[in-house]
Amino acid sequence: MATQHLSSALPAPAVSAAYPMAKPGYGKRSAPGEQARTRDDFALLPTRERYVAGFVDHLPDGAAMSVKQLAKQLPLYGQQAISTALKALSVAGHLRRVRCSVGSGDESRWVFRTFWSRTARDNEWWNTYLATETASRTAAPVEPPALAAVPQQRTAPEATPDPAPTPAPATTPTAPPTVPTTPPAAFSPAYLALARLGRNDHRLGLSTDDCTTLEPLAAQWLDRGVTTDYLTSTLTAGLPAQIDSPAGLIRRRLIDKLPPRLPDTTSTASAAPNTPAPTHRLLVECTDCGRPGPPEALPDGLCHPCHTTHSAGGPPSPDPTQIAAVKAHMANLRDLLKPV
Repeated sequence: MATQHLSSALPAPAVSAAYPMAKPGYGKRSAPGEQARTRDDFALLPTRERYVAGFVDHLPDGAAMSVKQLAKQLPLYGQQAISTALKALSVAGHLRRVRCSVGSGDESRWVFRTFWSRTARDNEWWNTYLATETASRTAAPVEPPALAAVPQQRTAPEATPDPAPTPAPATTPTAPPTVPTTPPAAFSPAYLALARLGRNDHRLGLSTDDCTTLEPLAAQWLDRGVTTDYLTSTLTAGLPAQIDSPAGLIRRRLIDKLPPRLPDTTSTASAAPNTPAPTHRLLVECTDCGRPGPPEALPDGLCHPCHTTHSAGGPPSPDPTQIAAVKAHMANLRDLLKPV
């Protein structure tokens, strides 16, 4: 629990008009029902956290919220200090990092947002709010397809009677010869996602046999409700400098990073079997390590390992009894090694 510090916090720098904004649908999102801004906001937080919170609170909705970007604007602290401060703000109830699935079918994608509340909220409030958060409130508008009116343009216009019709010789119209077309080979979304990895990063170029072999593993991801964009970003994140076996690396990641199966995946599909209904899943990201999960599984915005470490106040300290035993053992060794 945070304790009140009587020393005044450093005033946060003013938000520059040139502060970068995130892509549409991403970045900061203000939570509803906040109290009016006062001089005593964040008074229970330590100096560094008050400094960071005061700056974030004045950012407009949609502002970039990455640790790297915040560290550029707050020169007193580096990226590690900013990351630690954001974790403390999450535990204090001011912040939650989430990833939302917007769109439907092949147009579904993940967007990343940081929900911010000037008023500290408890876990029950955050869980209720995030559970009822709808994509219509925060999702970026999806533009209609550019070719949506093409079928109407191709319909034959209504025939208008000629002012002076003239009889025409009776001839049998001949239909134009049809040219047989060969349909393209049907590839699954999982296969296409694997085949495109090499275009995103040449170090991950896979052969046809590699894509065919790994396709069942990638299909398991899509069966669990993730999108191809999410699959691609997970497979390409944090790559080593040198990759000797792209197929081996991708296979290992497909197995080790397989996401959990969400209960709302089947219910959404069964609600409208003939019409693909849009899915709007929301996962909370651990503010410390970025591990995703449902809101109720990440109290204080932290996953279980990070929450355990935070509650314990860091790594466990050595046992005094063991320290005394080691010192006694070293003393005995020194006595044995003394020259006679």
